Amino acid sequence: MKLTSPTVGPIVGHTTSSEARLWFRGRFEATKPKGYRRCFGAVRWREQGKDWLGQKVGKMSPNFDMTGVFPLLKLKPATFYEYQAGWFLVDSDLDNVQHSEFNWDQLPVWRFKTPADTATAGHSVVVGSCRYLLKLFGGEIFDDRGDKTFHSILVQHRTRPIDALLMVGDQIYADDLNFISPDRKLDQFLERYQEVFSQDHVRRLMSEVPTYMILDDHEIEDNWPNKATNKDMATLYPHAIHAYQIYQCSHSPVFELDKEGWVTGTPTRFWYTFSKGCVDWFVMDVRSERLWHEDPARRQMIKSAQMNALLQWLSDGSGRVKMIVTSVPFIPDLRTDSDDKWGAYLAERSKILDHIFTNKIRRVAFVSGDVHCSFTSQITAADDPEFKVYSIISSSLFWPYPHMEKNDFIFKGELATRGQRKYVMGKSSSVHSQDNFARLDIDLNGIQVAYCERKGKALGRAITLPF
Repeated sequence: MKLTSPTVGPIVGHTTSSEARLWFRGRFEATKPKGYRRCFGAVRWREQGKDWLGQKVGKMSPNFDMTGVFPLLKLKPATFYEYQAGWFLVDSDLDNVQHSEFNWDQLPVWRFKTPADTATAGHSVVVGSCRYLLKLFGGEIFDDRGDKTFHSILVQHRTRPIDALLMVGDQIYADDLNFISPDRKLDQFLERYQEVFSQDHVRRLMSEVPTYMILDDHEIEDNWPNKATNKDMATLYPHAIHAYQIYQCSHSPVFELDKEGWVTGTPTRFWYTFSKGCVDWFVMDVRSERLWHEDPARRQMIKSAQMNALLQWLSDGSGRVKMIVTSVPFIPDLRTDSDDKWGAYLAERSKILDHIFTNKIRRVAFVSGDVHCSFTSQITAADDPEFKVYSIISSSLFWPYPHMEKNDFIFKGELATRGQRKYVMGKSSSVHSQDNFARLDIDLNGIQVAYCERKGKALGRAITLPF
């Protein structure tokens, strides 16, 4: 039985010391009059340099654009694994396929590493957002310069390995230039993801490094849902969010595994948590739960379930570093055009900060993208000298137009809140107004942030954020 390399992927998704989720796409082949051939995926894996441990075969459904997620279980911590992945088409039942006859020797061998299972281990990640890829006029104009950023990350990973890649929003721009030929239908969104995730360097990077994603607005529409009509909610949103679930959400911790070791269920939320080494991550969904209103008191950034889960997670006493991913900046505020950020949702921002302050929670940092420039900043409290919360912003991976600059932000003075407690903007780093990515090396003593431009050159010295 001939196996063919994935048409998109593979992506190494959520990975623990004992589990890794592999995602990839096969191919749709129609048959007359209105049928299609069955597509199945197959993977096998082994500890690097050892015998193959086994193989796993599963259906790749047209309901999910012929993709599948293949969880590998009972892995060892801090161990390199090699794997192969491919797909095949059949006209009969899977029971009639001879798995022993797969042509594995014709497929590439990829590898990844499981994290250590200790709660004090250091943790290194690369963070980025806003990867623009212009596609216009039926694909005749197609800008792939952004893929070079992922080549630079991969080169760095070869010499200084990273434990995870966090893509914190705008992995696609479904609304090219906001108004020219925006995607509106499901097949358009699916085609967009296929093109973005199948470019050479991002594909290679995600096949090696566990990758975590969360959506922002351009996966749907600019500033979603501020301009959304009832028709958009009934047509545009279902198409965009279904494509998001397939390509970004399906290999995340959102989905649980059934007794047979396959992802199962329908997600009721898109936010999720995971832990690696000394770090607990809470990846927020600050886009799909929003309710916009001209009256600030009636606005909602996140639903109560997500808010309650975040506050409980902050107070769980794990002793780890608490890293909160929010696709739009938590701080600082913008001088203008800030309705899309946390500064327009002051009641919720104040509730989170007051919880951190009141419960004396330390080692907290927010990680964001969105604003097409990168920097670090912090807030402090005059009545508690030990209180400090960091903000790390990394954007854009590629944006071929003017970037935001330092004077677009409010870096000094009192932070706008709705509570009685006063928070003050503290130290901030230089603002990098060019394409870049951020490397975060995290331990229990602090975070070292190193920004690199698109071709890999360091942007200034690394920034140390001590706990």
